Amino acid sequence: MISNIVQAQNKKIDSLKVELENHNVNDSTRVNILNALAFSYFSSDIPKSIEYLDEADATTEIISFEKGKARSVYIRGITEAIQSNFDQALHNYNEALKLYKNIGFKQGIANCYNAIAITYKNKRQLRKSITYFEKSISIEEEIRGKNLSASLINLGATYQNLGEFDAAIALLNKALSIAQTNKNKQRVAYSLNNLGTIYTSQGNYPLALEHYKKSLYINEKLSDSLGMANNLQNMGQIYQTQKYYNKAMSCYKGSLQIHKHVNKKQGISSLLNDLGTIHKEIGDYKKALDYFVEALQMGEKIGAKSEIAHILINIGGVNLVMNNHNTAIQNFTEAEKISSEIENKETLCGAYIGLARAYTNKKEYSNALNNLYKAKEISEKSVFLDHQKHVSKILSKIYKATGNYKDALESHERFKLLSDSLFNKKNIEKIVQLEYEYKYKQALDSASIRELKLTKTVMTTSHDLIKTKQNYLWAVIGILVISILSGSLVFYQKYKNVKVKNLNIITEQRLLRSQMTPHFIFNSLSVLQGMILNKEEKKSITYLSKFSKLLRIVLENSRDKVVPLIQELDAIDNYMTLQNLDADPPYDYSLGVDENIDINLFLIPPMLIQPFIENAIEHAFAVDQEDCEIVVHLSFTNKKLSCTIMDNGIGIDTVSNKTNSKKKSLATTITGERLQMLAKDFKTAAGISIEDRKRYNEQGTKVTLIIPYKIIKNL
Repeated sequence: MISNIVQAQNKKIDSLKVELENHNVNDSTRVNILNALAFSYFSSDIPKSIEYLDEADATTEIISFEKGKARSVYIRGITEAIQSNFDQALHNYNEALKLYKNIGFKQGIANCYNAIAITYKNKRQLRKSITYFEKSISIEEEIRGKNLSASLINLGATYQNLGEFDAAIALLNKALSIAQTNKNKQRVAYSLNNLGTIYTSQGNYPLALEHYKKSLYINEKLSDSLGMANNLQNMGQIYQTQKYYNKAMSCYKGSLQIHKHVNKKQGISSLLNDLGTIHKEIGDYKKALDYFVEALQMGEKIGAKSEIAHILINIGGVNLVMNNHNTAIQNFTEAEKISSEIENKETLCGAYIGLARAYTNKKEYSNALNNLYKAKEISEKSVFLDHQKHVSKILSKIYKATGNYKDALESHERFKLLSDSLFNKKNIEKIVQLEYEYKYKQALDSASIRELKLTKTVMTTSHDLIKTKQNYLWAVIGILVISILSGSLVFYQKYKNVKVKNLNIITEQRLLRSQMTPHFIFNSLSVLQGMILNKEEKKSITYLSKFSKLLRIVLENSRDKVVPLIQELDAIDNYMTLQNLDADPPYDYSLGVDENIDINLFLIPPMLIQPFIENAIEHAFAVDQEDCEIVVHLSFTNKKLSCTIMDNGIGIDTVSNKTNSKKKSLATTITGERLQMLAKDFKTAAGISIEDRKRYNEQGTKVTLIIPYKIIKNL
């Protein structure tokens, strides 16, 4: 894993080195390249990073390039922060901030505020950290800066550390939405990771693990070593909670290797602490203490108070097991003091639980209950399910020891309920099943009663008919005729509905075939075969990965009547990328969405846009045309969702003259039919128009789709 990261980083660094060699003039461009190299090295080779920064500083002095100097000082702050030299990092960030303010560069000012806030967060001065994050966000929103999502992620993580989860989740979801809209994969990964840590704290391990794995997948693609290290550590903690110790150990060691590689001392301290907890749980207390002591020494050296509180709680737990109750109380009391100082509710709750355990073992039940009630209040307010479980277990033990058997039983039952989430899930499923069976039986009983009443009515009517006059017979015949006519009308309506549904299915099948034509699949496989025969391994693997992903997305989307707009855009982007991999010459394409469209909330029918992009690729451009361009843009005005597909090719009029004018595009015909049906189902506007851009004194073709849509509410 480290090898792959280094290889990816080396490619970027080699490219920058080539630029530096080719640019020998002492100007702003050379300073920017030197700073970029320094930034590329900060997480892998700090001395090398500083070497480039020194050269950049010397050059800025010669040419008086203040913006370049500010960037150099800012990166120096990062190199200090990564080594947990927080005070020196703050000094550098404030110096860079002053320089950026002098030249009025707001993006640089926002970056400095964000970096200062992160440093105060690492120093556990969380309220001060929030102040600087808010300053950074205010500027980012003003200038519509590229780092807005990063500041929101960091602010969300700070509220998370304070145990204010509602505020944290709202900020992280906002950051995730912005990152997805901007297609900033790194920010998407960090948002997912931080949401996962909240779900872990709340005991929702499956959802947390799902978020971590999604984040890890993205970070692996980006070769983000620190992001991967955080993912692995968080996954290890979940595996440890589920007692999958081998998996947990593997995750921790992988994360520790990365942290050591970049010399991130706070991360090393945290992982040594995690490894100690595993050895404590498997009963190897000596090795556990060795890990804890080493972690504590490193944490104290860099002043990482949050880590120190965690470690002290763990050391106290080992002392409890070894019956060193007084020493354990000292450990927990110190952890309580630090946690209160830095406002870390999770470790504060853990310290109270530790004290309660120690006093319970000493049979000092009054002191134990006093600490338990504090822990209970925090754990319930912040939804710390794991802490709630431990509180219930200790309460049950104390109530039993003091003869309060009723409360002891209730606490024990709550402990079991919190301990076995799978059991709860099965119970819920069983209850739902019983409720369904009960309602089903009710419906059957009700139907039986109605049937008996109807039979009785028919028998009574038949008996009366024998005794009535002929006019009653005609009345019955009339009723029967009306019933037959009504039944025929109902049957006709059902037949008509089935026919419409079948027509919808046939149209969607034809659209699927038009989207993934045998011609396209054959060409894709032929291209792939050529790459394999030419031994272009990396290129063929990339092509196969994108082709299989596209095929999967298309097949999945074809099953659903509507899909999220973000999912459809992902399929389009993947298709355009795949087509361009073997295009000669390659074409430029762009995929844009107006800011007033939330791509996570809009639902649209799948497979409407891609066929027109394929038409443009296949027919729009002359054989010898260079600078081919395809632009896809979505807008939302007057409650209409519009998608335009424009190319700079020969134009639809020229294409029509070259071919049979009576032969309409298959994609146009099928999509037109489908839009007519969808407009009725969705009760929204829908339509399609195709124009030659020469009427606007431009070159190419413009296709405009009015797409039916739905909006997810109360998300």
